[in-house]
Amino acid sequence: MTAVPVVVCPDCDGMTFTLEPCRCTTYGDRFLADADVLGPRREAYRSCEQCRGVGSIAYPCYRCGRRGRRRAQLVVTVANLDTGAVASHQVVPGGLDPHRDPAGHWVVDLSSRVRELAATVGAVLDEADVPSLWLDRQWRPDLPAALRHELEAHAILRADHAPWRLVLGRSTAPATVDPMARLTRLCALADLLLLDLVVEARRQDAGFCWAIRYEVPGSPVPLGSPGWCRDLPEVLARTDVAKALNGLAERGLAAPARLLRPDSPCPPAAPAVDVDQLERRVLADCVDLAGGELPGAQALWRNGRWWHTTLRAGEPEETLAEQSTGQVVRRVRVPVSRGYEPPDPPWLGEPVDWRPCPDCRPHNRLRACDCRLGGRAANPDCPHCCGAGLRPSALHCFTCGDTQRLHQTVLVTVTDLRHRVVHLAWQAGTPEIAPLVATQPGGKPVVQLPDRYRLGSWAAVLGARPDDLADADGGQQIGKDLRDGYVTLPWAGAGADPVGEHVREASRGMAAGRLIVVAAPPDAPPLPELMRLALGLDLALVVSVCDLRHNVDDPLLADGLSWSVEVRPHDAPIRPDDFPYRPSLAAALAWCVEYLTDTVAGAAPTEPTAPIPVPCSGSRDVANPEPELLRLAAQHAGHVVTVRFTRAGCTVHRHDDDGVSLLAEALDLRDLG
Repeated sequence: MTAVPVVVCPDCDGMTFTLEPCRCTTYGDRFLADADVLGPRREAYRSCEQCRGVGSIAYPCYRCGRRGRRRAQLVVTVANLDTGAVASHQVVPGGLDPHRDPAGHWVVDLSSRVRELAATVGAVLDEADVPSLWLDRQWRPDLPAALRHELEAHAILRADHAPWRLVLGRSTAPATVDPMARLTRLCALADLLLLDLVVEARRQDAGFCWAIRYEVPGSPVPLGSPGWCRDLPEVLARTDVAKALNGLAERGLAAPARLLRPDSPCPPAAPAVDVDQLERRVLADCVDLAGGELPGAQALWRNGRWWHTTLRAGEPEETLAEQSTGQVVRRVRVPVSRGYEPPDPPWLGEPVDWRPCPDCRPHNRLRACDCRLGGRAANPDCPHCCGAGLRPSALHCFTCGDTQRLHQTVLVTVTDLRHRVVHLAWQAGTPEIAPLVATQPGGKPVVQLPDRYRLGSWAAVLGARPDDLADADGGQQIGKDLRDGYVTLPWAGAGADPVGEHVREASRGMAAGRLIVVAAPPDAPPLPELMRLALGLDLALVVSVCDLRHNVDDPLLADGLSWSVEVRPHDAPIRPDDFPYRPSLAAALAWCVEYLTDTVAGAAPTEPTAPIPVPCSGSRDVANPEPELLRLAAQHAGHVVTVRFTRAGCTVHRHDDDGVSLLAEALDLRDLG
C-alpha cells in the first residue's frame, strides 16, 4: 500500500504535550466561585492544588498519542450488510477536489463520495454521519502544491478523531417509522406494563427540545434538557421501546412504591393518535394564561387517555461542590414541577412498606465503608472511616442503589414487550419452603425458593428461554440468583428470611420497587452476516464460547453457554483473560453490532507511518459456523474456546491457566471435522 503523508501534530507542534489553562482559571482567584457566572479565562487561583497558581498544566497530547506526528489520512467505507460487499474511499492531501459553498468557503463534501460508494455496493443508506472537511481560508487552487497539501492535511487532521468511518446499509431501503403507529404502540405498551408514557417539550435557546419516555407514577420532572430533538415526529422516529425504557430506574428513584392491581378494569385499546394535534397541544401549554413563557409542558398517557400539564419553575436550589483545584463551586439549579398532577390510575394500590437504608445517608456521598464487607463491624483503625462505618464515595449505595429505602415488597413484571405480561408481588416475611442446596465458602447457607420466585420459570410461561431474560432498563442480563431463585442467607437457623433477602436483591436501585424484565431474545443479525462484513473489511471476527452447562445444578458456579463476538484487526493477539460473558449468541451479536462503528474506527493502526486499510470487496457467501462452535465448546467444556475468522481462514484457540494455546488452523471451520 502506498505510504500516506505523516505531518507534525499541529496541536502540540511535535512536543508530544500541550500546555492547557488550568481548571482553576475558569473561576478566577477565589475560593468560592459561581458555576453559572462564566466568561473568558481568568487569572489563576493562587492556592490551586493542581497548577500551584501558575495557571497552566502540561497534558499529554491525546490527538497524536504522545508521538508528535499524525497521519493525514481518512478512510470512509460503505458496506452492504446483506451481501458483504465493501467499497472504500481514502481522503489524503492532493485528492480532495474541494468546491466553494454559498458563503465562499472551500469545502470537501464527503457525503457525495459516500453515495457513490453506496451505489457501488448496491446499498441503500438510512443516514450517514460523515462530516464535511472545511479548508483553511488561505487555501486556493493556485497555491504551490506543497503549501496546498499542507493546508489540506490540517483539514484532514481536524476530523481524524475517527480516522476510519464505517457506513452500513442494506440492499433494500429500511422501513420508515410512522410516528402515529409508533406512538400508538408506545401507549399500548404503557397500559400493558402499568407505566406512564410522558411526552415532554422543554424550552431551550430559541426553540424546544422534545423527549418521550416511560416513568413510574410519582417520578419527579428531571432537571436539564430532555434531549436534542426539535419536534415530536423526530423524537418518535428516534425513540423505540428500549430507548423509552432506558433510565426508568434513575428517573424514579424518589418515586413512592405502591402495590399494583393488574386485575383492575383494563383501559380500552390505545386509539390512533394524531401526532400533529398532540404536538400543538403541548406547545400551547408552554404559555400561561397571561401570555408568559413557561419552562415547558407535558402530555402523560395514563390509564388509556392523555393528561396535559404545564411545567413550572420552582424555588432555586443551591449546591456546593468541591473541585480538584481546591476551590468550591456554587451551583444554582431551578427545579421544574408539573402544574397539574393527573389522578391516580385504578391499577395503583396501597403504599409498600419500607425502612431507611442503614448503609448510606441521603443528600450526601456517605456510603458503607469497605471495612464492613461481609457483615463485619466497623474497624476502629480503618484509615478510610476511622471506625464510623461510613466513608465518602461517588458510587451508588450497594445496599439500596441510592433509593435510601429497603422495600418490603418488590413488584416484578415479566413481559415479551408485545402482548404478554405477568405481574408478581414478592413480599418479605412470607414463609416458604426453601431447601438448603449449597453452602458458601464462608459458611453462609444457600437455599432455593419455589418456582414463583424463579424468573426463569416465568420466562418459560411466556415462551422464552431463561437465558434471554434481561432488565428492561438498559438490557443487563438477569443474574443466576434471580433466574433460578437462589438466596444466600446471612445466617443459618431461625430468624432468617429467604424471601426478604430475595426481595432486597431484586429491588436494589429499582424505581418504586419495580423490576421490569424482558423475556425475549435481543434483536441481532445472524452470525454469517457479521462474518461477511468482517471479511469484507479485511478484519478478524473473533468468537469466544465457554460451555459450563455441567454446572447447571451448582448454585455457586456460573452455568450455561457464554459467548462473545468482536471485530478486531486480523493481527490482534488472542488475550488469555478474555472471558465471554454474554448469555447467548444473539446477545453477543447485538452487543457487537451496537458498537461496530466505534470498533472499526479503533481498528485503524496507531502508528502514524502505517496506513489505514482501504478495503474493497465483492459479495461473498459464508456458512453458519454456529454448529461447529457448539461442538468445539462441548469438546472443551469448562474452557474458553476462541475462533478467529479472517480472509486467510480460521484458527482455533483454547484458554488454559497457562495462557492461550493454538489448537488448529484451517481454511474453513468445517474442515476440522
